[in-house]
Amino acid sequence: MFKQRVITASILAPVALGAVFLLPPSLFSVVMGLVTLIGAWEWANFAVHTRRERYAFVAVVALIMALLSPLLTQLTPMLLILTAGFWVFAISRVLKYPSTLGVDQKLTKLLIGICVLIPSWVAMVGLKSHEQGHTLLVMLFLLVWGADIGAYFAGKRFGRVKLIPKVSPGKTREGMYGGLLACLLIGLGFSIVMGVSPVAVVALLLLALITGVVSVFGDLFESMFKRERGIKDSGNILPGHGGVLDRIDSLTAAAPIFLLGILILPIL
Repeated sequence: MFKQRVITASILAPVALGAVFLLPPSLFSVVMGLVTLIGAWEWANFAVHTRRERYAFVAVVALIMALLSPLLTQLTPMLLILTAGFWVFAISRVLKYPSTLGVDQKLTKLLIGICVLIPSWVAMVGLKSHEQGHTLLVMLFLLVWGADIGAYFAGKRFGRVKLIPKVSPGKTREGMYGGLLACLLIGLGFSIVMGVSPVAVVALLLLALITGVVSVFGDLFESMFKRERGIKDSGNILPGHGGVLDRIDSLTAAAPIFLLGILILPIL
């Protein structure tokens, strides 16, 4: 399993970075939209049981993206603020689990899926359009990957105390701390590369830390729904990783918060 994960990740990482550097913004938006629709197909499995209903949910997500596309410049700041509020709610749900088990009905789960998927697409498109978009997207990817890889190795070596065992038994507090340390180092590295001011260094480190924390809970939030559905993975399209949603769950949470931080903190 570990070998499969490494092989798949070694393929996905260059593909993701290639999309960042090689695709024009319009095509990047389409590609990210397709990834989002695959995520929507997998998310629908948490709430509905027929292919017709899953196709209908994917169609709704596609329609929302089509309607938002020409208005992204005007709507992105407001959407990001609302999304930050949503993730406060989502994190509280994870922390309270399993007291919330069975609370969500089919429609609620689908609405939550929209709140998870659409803002992440908006944020990715917004980052690509930023004047330093390539640098920021690479930093975002590295923060998410760093939080994951750092948590894995720190958890293997030092893991003792379970983080939230009723949601994800394998995650430990020590692992999370290792992942967050990796995020701080990545943030420090980018502050040097970007040549930002001392105040901006502090802001960038703060954003790296917050992004790392939110990415962890993005993973846990999806795990909560998988556990309730009684499945291990959201899909099987990626060997060793499961579904697309299993690979982007952290990113769906991290991307909107990261872009919001770039817009409101004194970094650039």
